[in-house]
Amino acid sequence: MPRRDVLRLAGLALPALTAALAGCAGASADGTGSVLRVAQSTDPKTLDPQKQGDITSMNVLINVFDTLTTRGPDNQLAPGLATSWATPDPLTWRFHLRPGVRFHNGEPCDARAVAFSVNRLLNPATKSPIVELRYVTNATVVDELTVDLHTSQPDPIIPAKVSLFGGVVVPPGYLTQVGDAEFARRPVGTGPFTFVDFQRDHRLRLRANPGYWRGAPAYQELVFLPMADPSSALASLQSDEVDIVANLTPDAALQIKGYRGVAIRNYPGIRTSYLSLDTTDGPLRDVRVRQALNHAVDVPLLIKAVLDGKARELATMIPRESFGFDPAITPYTRDVGLAKRLLAEAGHPDGFDTTLTAQSGDANLAEAISGLLAKAGVRAKVNLLDAGTFTSRLTSTNRQALGPIYLAASTGWTLDGQSLVQSNVRHDRRQSRWTSPEADQLIDAEELTIPPDGRQRAFTRLQQLLKQEAPFVFLYQIDNIYAVNTRAQWRPGVVGTLAMASATVPT
Repeated sequence: MPRRDVLRLAGLALPALTAALAGCAGASADGTGSVLRVAQSTDPKTLDPQKQGDITSMNVLINVFDTLTTRGPDNQLAPGLATSWATPDPLTWRFHLRPGVRFHNGEPCDARAVAFSVNRLLNPATKSPIVELRYVTNATVVDELTVDLHTSQPDPIIPAKVSLFGGVVVPPGYLTQVGDAEFARRPVGTGPFTFVDFQRDHRLRLRANPGYWRGAPAYQELVFLPMADPSSALASLQSDEVDIVANLTPDAALQIKGYRGVAIRNYPGIRTSYLSLDTTDGPLRDVRVRQALNHAVDVPLLIKAVLDGKARELATMIPRESFGFDPAITPYTRDVGLAKRLLAEAGHPDGFDTTLTAQSGDANLAEAISGLLAKAGVRAKVNLLDAGTFTSRLTSTNRQALGPIYLAASTGWTLDGQSLVQSNVRHDRRQSRWTSPEADQLIDAEELTIPPDGRQRAFTRLQQLLKQEAPFVFLYQIDNIYAVNTRAQWRPGVVGTLAMASATVPT
């Protein structure tokens, strides 16, 4: 969108936006302290942390609820409500809990609360979309500050899985007393902020918890605002009505880059993009063709020209910050001449025709990839789908529903390589379009082995095999991008969740 159109849209959006945000700027609603205002694309779907499974909802809820483990500023797994954890046997994870923690209503956060929370999550009646604890059968109390999670098979990354969605702890007494519906209206956690009010499509307000076990946040109030339109974000930032606009795309960031009082900040992210190739049919059955596509797609050029430099090239599908990444495995060389030679060796001296399916929001990227493939003789017609249609086809049982090549991305928030490959490498998984007995064995090894050194060996060999066999075109991990004003100081982790307790705001 041309910059003049962004300004025009911003001008149209400003009056309505100003009215919507009245009372939010500068100080808390009651005038008693500083406020931090954060905009993201939509409101949370629900305030019940065990009945949602999306980052947008969790961005709000991680400020109200704590998890058993967490991620430190260095992105390493760190204690949360649990101070330590171990495996007394291959089918048990034992967590030792932090003493003295209480929910916002005064209830103790103890082993009973943790067991209640895990068992509620697993209960089919809860209808939770959270799948990370699918191998956990139940949780039991060992003593007041010790809880066991029992699994149906060894799961080496349970501690990582309870660092976000799977690890939220809810108050059993309050929830039992008021019921699920009221709990979702007025949530109670142990986190750095307490719930104040929520007006859907308007704002959600939280207040600093003075008794937080890590210490109270440095400001009084945290406000979340739904704002899907980058032009509205520009207007709100320039009018000092929002401090941070989260999770921008590179395109959206470019629209508002360079305006007075607005800064674009990007930080390393974990979301990993790739092209899935249907290795079961047509030219893509030949490994030489798949390798040719990897040589033809100039990923550094894509990052520079389409993503404004806000991404990092990858050798395979496992991002740098995830356990299992092996820096010794390097990306493909970008060589159109070599790509053409490989295609000729595979019987396609004049290239071939195919289709590249993508979501409509990725149109620029898909067209750029198509253009790069065309230089090697691969004529990939771009097929754009709306997000809903794309997702329904991606998750269907028909593995060819998105055509021979499709553009996809995964967010492995556990920071473990398993999260990036679990659904699309082993031949019997939902999104796999490749059969390799060795890859299947390596997936089993990294998923079922507890000791880290054994898992790392499996991951290293898997990455070597992925590069050799090229069942995907490996692209990049994109940055987390924010538009900010000059008030707030905050740095996200690589996962990019909006855990805002560490932010500072001038009074």
